[in-house]
Amino acid sequence: MTQYDFANLQTRWSFPTLVWFGAGRLSDLPAGLAEIGAKAPLLITDRGLATSSIATQALEIVKAAGMEPGFFHDVQPNPTVENVMAGREVLRKGGHDCVIAIGGGSAMDAAKAVAMMAGQTRPLLDFEDICDNFRRVQTEEMVPVIAIPTTAGTGSEFGRSSVITDTQTHRKVIIFHPEMLPELVILDPELTVGLPPTLTAATGMDALSHALEALCAPGWHPMADGLALTALKMIDGALATAYREPENLEARSNMIVASAMACTALQKGLGAVHALAHPLGARYDAHHGMLNAVLMPHVLRFNLPAVSEQMATLAHELRLEGSDAGAAVLTWLETLQVRVNMPSSLSKMGVKVNDSDIPDLIADALRDPCAGGNPTPLDPEGVEQILRAAR
Repeated sequence: MTQYDFANLQTRWSFPTLVWFGAGRLSDLPAGLAEIGAKAPLLITDRGLATSSIATQALEIVKAAGMEPGFFHDVQPNPTVENVMAGREVLRKGGHDCVIAIGGGSAMDAAKAVAMMAGQTRPLLDFEDICDNFRRVQTEEMVPVIAIPTTAGTGSEFGRSSVITDTQTHRKVIIFHPEMLPELVILDPELTVGLPPTLTAATGMDALSHALEALCAPGWHPMADGLALTALKMIDGALATAYREPENLEARSNMIVASAMACTALQKGLGAVHALAHPLGARYDAHHGMLNAVLMPHVLRFNLPAVSEQMATLAHELRLEGSDAGAAVLTWLETLQVRVNMPSSLSKMGVKVNDSDIPDLIADALRDPCAGGNPTPLDPEGVEQILRAAR
């Protein structure tokens, strides 16, 4: 395999949007603003990154270029409708002409929703990803987004949607529009070096879940399958290393790109992992990537009879041994989770699912758009089986 100097490698891609990759490319942010023709940016991040050196550096870089950026950071780990609307208010009052999203999936999802809502007159939930609701969006009122991820997990910087919590119904809602895709993504692996091991593991498992569910989703989409398979191979080679060696720039580079590829692949579909993680996250305010990690083995076991072909391909690509490809992949997944110290159950990650909560969780999971992408059709009994096994 070709070896690269990841400390000095810089590239420019357009896949599926404009991408600038390279260590230290945060410093190119002013050039990125010029690329999209923006002069009055609003930087959006989450509460955890608000006082970080990354956010401070980004603000200083923009100011040094002669601009006075706005700053909004009232974003929860599971961003809410209220967070988005508060951000929109800051955007409008400041007269900002673009959004810089910097952080993990929470910041990305909130920022993209704020940019979409910039001039909309309808409520945010009117754009839920149901039927053709996206056609209600007044696209001329949207503002562009520059996305700068600081985690290698959600890949939201390559997504055309945001997952937002409706606090009134305790439900996660997918807001979608094709033009929510950021106009520029800056992939700087140095920004992920300081990520704590637990978050490295949890966000990495989020990326793995995107690739695995996309690969298993029914339907013919060879391009998505290729992205998913390559992402899984890269995660297999890089996640445990990034967890053990936080400053390993090669592992960090491979993870941030694998995360992007996995998110691009998920346009093929997701499944029961996400259909259950969404209501669990909304109800218990739990970390999405860690929920995916806990749910994945149980969902895969449930789906194995329907994904034998995909498992044979994946086992071959990962060079797993054994005559039963599905069992080999399941063992690989569970072993990788142990290597990065992921909890093995919901209760061990602090989520206590009571019997009284199960009917509502089942109903919300079946209503989630991801449920339709599960290779084994989901019904209440199947969802309950997975949920009780993961509990």
